Amino acid sequence: MSRCLHTTVRFLRKTGTEQRWLERHLKDPFVKASKQQHYRCRSAFKLLEIDNKLCVLRPGLSVLDCGAAPGAWSQVAVERVNALGTDPAVPTGFVLGVDLLRISPLEGAVFLSETDIADPSALRTIQSLLPLGKADVILSDMAPNATGIKELDHQKLISLCLGLLNICQSILKPKGTMLCKFWDGSEARLLQNRLKGQFWDVRTIKPQASRKDSAESYYLARLYRGK
Repeated sequence: MSRCLHTTVRFLRKTGTEQRWLERHLKDPFVKASKQQHYRCRSAFKLLEIDNKLCVLRPGLSVLDCGAAPGAWSQVAVERVNALGTDPAVPTGFVLGVDLLRISPLEGAVFLSETDIADPSALRTIQSLLPLGKADVILSDMAPNATGIKELDHQKLISLCLGLLNICQSILKPKGTMLCKFWDGSEARLLQNRLKGQFWDVRTIKPQASRKDSAESYYLARLYRGK
């Protein structure tokens, strides 16, 4: 099943509920647009919207895309940081994607498939691949395998984000940016406060491309205080 199909679909009973979900997915304008514009997943439009409004990505930046499969955010990053050097008038950036799942190759990006970013050996590999050993921007559209229990899934995602925040000191440049997905719940404020402790500017974003009934939002943390 495609990563683009939200993991909770596997828990839906094979009844009219699943059928309605699939019908909604297929009618989704962002699903149609992703096919027309050759993005690997509808989630590309979430990052496009955020970047259009807030200029997270610029030519010449080094980007670490966590939870990168199937590669839609990396596609956007390759375009926006000029990773292919398509525009010789601006600097050439770099995109590194990491995921526990396999990621199909993408021109302009380097992928570490079947890799756990929390593994110390993976962290060393990431540092060796990033220019100067650190990223300007960390993107995270990571999500845990859903259990269908809302609060448990929320806590698991917050833990992933906190784990990523903990390794920022090793892989994020001073004044760098971190964009991470979270699901609403009791520990969202904890993550927000932790981010505020390490970044000068933290804001909450709910892209239009996020489904209205989805609990997902994003924290955009800028100006990393680390050294």
